[in-house]
Amino acid sequence: MENIDVKKINNVTWKIEKSGKMRVPVIIFASDILMKKIKQDRTLLQASNMATLPGVVKNIVVCPDAHEGYGACIGGVSAFDLDEGVVSPGEIGYDINCSVRLLRTNLTLNDIGKRKKEILHSLFRTIPSGVGRGSKMNLTKKDLDDVLREGAQWVVKKGYGFKDDYIHTEELGRMNGNPDNVSQKAKSRGIGQLGTLGAGNHFLEIQVVEKIFNSEIAKVFGLSEGQVTIMIHCGSRGLGHQVASDYIRLMEKKYRWPEQDRELVNAPIKSELGKKYLSAMACAANFAFANKQLITHWVREDLKHYFKDIKIDVVYDVCHNIAKFEKHFIDSKEKEVLIMRKGATRSFGPNREEIPEDYRNVGQPVLIPGTMGTSSYVLVGTSKAEEISFGSTAHGAGRVESRTRARKEIRAENVKSDLEKRGIDIEAGSFKGIAEEAPEAYKDIEEVIKVSHEAKIGKLVAKLRPVAVMKG
Repeated sequence: MENIDVKKINNVTWKIEKSGKMRVPVIIFASDILMKKIKQDRTLLQASNMATLPGVVKNIVVCPDAHEGYGACIGGVSAFDLDEGVVSPGEIGYDINCSVRLLRTNLTLNDIGKRKKEILHSLFRTIPSGVGRGSKMNLTKKDLDDVLREGAQWVVKKGYGFKDDYIHTEELGRMNGNPDNVSQKAKSRGIGQLGTLGAGNHFLEIQVVEKIFNSEIAKVFGLSEGQVTIMIHCGSRGLGHQVASDYIRLMEKKYRWPEQDRELVNAPIKSELGKKYLSAMACAANFAFANKQLITHWVREDLKHYFKDIKIDVVYDVCHNIAKFEKHFIDSKEKEVLIMRKGATRSFGPNREEIPEDYRNVGQPVLIPGTMGTSSYVLVGTSKAEEISFGSTAHGAGRVESRTRARKEIRAENVKSDLEKRGIDIEAGSFKGIAEEAPEAYKDIEEVIKVSHEAKIGKLVAKLRPVAVMKG
């Protein structure tokens, strides 16, 4: 990649000074180990290109798990002035509201015992996953429009869950979008996919709380050592992907593309096209919220067959690929800006009104999944993150190998065997998917978490160890 001058500020912070056509500098949160990985692809160039777009303010943020993406780096966060700024689908991603939901249960690992493999197989049969797998739920066109307007709240209204589920979801599981701004092609791709996991890095995982780092905050989140949790990672499926494709094409036609990188095609926030994209993006986000809500319902129904008195609650549901209007301090003044997070988790500290009331005194839960077979983590957002990263941190481990390269270099049978030796059962739709998502294809999650904690953009609360994994 191009030679970019990166200055080390401290053990976990780096900076690319504003130069050339950059309007703002770039701040990177990474250790020496992670920076070495980040420099292996075009991440830093993409972040520098993000810094050239009109109306960008303060600085670009690059999270510890960052790697190359479409246009903008994955793990990139940016803020834009509402009058002069732009919105770019490349800074949000194709899988709009790719996101993670954590469920807590009243079970321990002993309760699951020798039935673990049987339970995983039952969940695999119950929840459609993989490329092309359709939903068990038949939506009418009107139903789909209602989902795009109301998100998880529509699913709960139909009897698939509880109010507490969407209360413990970002944006209460519903953003402001108009289905008229979503193309018929996008709708046709989504109408048969509600309640499906999909493929790629999406998963459902049974975990056990292995370690508590902050007992006071863990108690607020309802987590304790030995407790079984379930993590769901999925997004807006084909509908969200089509929304991104549609508006990239429309923006290219109307506004052409930036000199630095055509993949950063954009439209002014206040333009008609910019507003329509944000509306369609919100609809796709609502589809993703509804998707996880329906999967949550099916998990509950399935596990009732095994545990009569089981209790499953939503800890929280976080977004990864999203744009939101938020208030942040820019040049010492509080200002509403458009924040675009791509492969990054919101990490708000205490007393933000966006946080559920029962968590507001401690901060927002931050959910960072590991790779297949490695631990996941619960952190809590911080006021420091609001100061230095627009209230953002990592969203996972971050890839170091492309899926194509992983398929060539990694044998799925070996991955499966290694997981089973460590007591982790796995069900997957294909060996190809196992190879693509092998731990070796990702950065070290422990290093990512360490940087987040040391940089104070997300404070450690709990470690979750996987015991069974379901992949598409």
